[in-house]
Amino acid sequence: MATLNQEQLRRLARLGAIARLEQLHQEEAAIRAEFPELFGRGRRAGAANGQAAASAEGRGRRRRRGMSAAQRKQVSERMRKYWAERRKAKGK
Repeated sequence: MATLNQEQLRRLARLGAIARLEQLHQEEAAIRAEFPELFGRGRRAGAANGQAAASAEGRGRRRRRGMSAAQRKQVSERMRKYWAERRKAKGK
């Protein structure tokens, strides 16, 4: 059995590490290809009803419509009542 000095041992360890990293990169690429939805790409829940197709046609992302001042006030009042009821129920 050949005896390796520290430098040779380190060089072989480095080559092994490089080979293992390449294997991991290939495995990661395979996983990303198989499950693109895990990484923010690919089909999503909205794709079933054509939203993804619309995005693919160059229309861009869907944006949420803003609320008017009156709508914000209604939501605010509703939430104030909701939280008041929660506090009241918690105190009992």
